Amino acid sequence: MAYILSEMNNYSIDKLPLQVLKNTAAKLKVLRRQNKYSQAELADRSGVSLGSLKRFETTGQVSLESFLKLLHVLDRLEEFDTILKLGEDLKAIEKLFSFNKNK
Repeated sequence: MAYILSEMNNYSIDKLPLQVLKNTAAKLKVLRRQNKYSQAELADRSGVSLGSLKRFETTGQVSLESFLKLLHVLDRLEEFDTILKLGEDLKAIEKLFSFNKNK
């Protein structure tokens, strides 16, 4: 069953959670290397266990708290705020346009 789900992930049009996790882990690994941190050094600086960091880089599985700690050390924590960024209230903008039409 796990094999079938894994194969389905490879052919899905939309990204699935497992793909997002693995892509995120791969990006963090690139950032770690760009900053010239070993796994041990990043784990030590962030307060995340080395085992958790290794597991994250291979499987994409990590706690949210550990992920945020890693982002902080890599100076990317502010990017996390954009994930669930709330959009502008388009109804307020629409009211401006409808107000001008009534004149």
